[in-house]
Amino acid sequence: MNFLRYGDLILLAVALPVFVIAGWPMLGYAGGAFAWIAQRGIQAWTNNKAVASDNPARVAGIVTGSMIGRGWLVALTIFGVGMIENDAGLAAAVLFIVVFTAYFTLSMATRPFDQADAGRTS
Repeated sequence: MNFLRYGDLILLAVALPVFVIAGWPMLGYAGGAFAWIAQRGIQAWTNNKAVASDNPARVAGIVTGSMIGRGWLVALTIFGVGMIENDAGLAAAVLFIVVFTAYFTLSMATRPFDQADAGRTS
C-alpha cells in the first residue's frame, strides 16, 4: 500500500509525456508541477513539525498556517504562470486540480490502513 502514497507523483510524471505529445504549454506543466511539489514538500515538513509538538495550540497553528500558506503559494504560482501566458496558466491550474484530486482520493482510500498500521506495535 505504500506505493499509493506516491500515486500523485506518479501521475505528475505521467502527465509530462502527455503534455509533450499533446503540444500543451510546457510552462503550464512546469508551473503546475512546481506548485504541487512545493506545497507537498511544505505539507510533509509542517506535518512532521506538528506531530513532534506536544502543544495542541502549536499543532493547530502549524497545520492552519500550512494550509493557508500552501493555498497562497499555489494560487500565486498559477496566477504568475497565467500572467506570462494565458494557456499556460490554464494548463497549470488543470494539472494541479487533477493531481490534487488523485492525491485526495488516494489519501482517503488509504487512511484506514494508515491508522491500522499506527496501532500496531513493533
